Amino acid sequence: MKQLTFLCLIAVFATDLLAQVPDTIVLNSPDKTRGLPVMQAFALRASVREWSDSMLSMQDLSDLLWAADGVNRPAEGKRTAPSAMNSQDVDIYVFMKEGVYLYNAPLHALIPVCSGDQRELPGVTTAPVNLVLVSDISRFRYGNDSTKVIFGAMDAGIVSQNIGLFCAGMNLVTVPRGSFQDIPRLKATLGLSANQYVMLNHPVGYRKK
Repeated sequence: MKQLTFLCLIAVFATDLLAQVPDTIVLNSPDKTRGLPVMQAFALRASVREWSDSMLSMQDLSDLLWAADGVNRPAEGKRTAPSAMNSQDVDIYVFMKEGVYLYNAPLHALIPVCSGDQRELPGVTTAPVNLVLVSDISRFRYGNDSTKVIFGAMDAGIVSQNIGLFCAGMNLVTVPRGSFQDIPRLKATLGLSANQYVMLNHPVGYRKK
């Protein structure tokens, strides 16, 4: 009887945990006809540290992530952001009020990582979305670890510029940030390995009125 009660408690606890994990979000198809011409986006690109607390629409979130590092040549699996040796080493973690997700570019979907508001870890709790760029240097085929970290930093910088230009062209605001509240805790929360380096974060929101 005690064993049966124990097994029931385990089942209830497991069900409760599963209920807390956010669902996978299949993003809208990116709308490639939107936004300002590229030269106007360059003219407007700026680092902005104030934003509305309104959540991004699903279309804006979809287009933002696709522009950052989505698949733009499906037949070849190539991305909007180049990477050293086409290693595609940069992962984008999406921090929102309801939880943290990993952007899966081939599926154009958000894969749940953990539930709950973790936006304090990148250090900006007021932005509705914060994109954390992580380079997995194990994906590089050549070079020692020091060289691979440099490659990863460069690749993250390219993704960062894509984010900045997209925001400028879509009347969103952002700022690239290299500071974090607690990187060891951040890595533990995301389940990162020793080969995954936290590089930058981008709080993103609508312009504050």
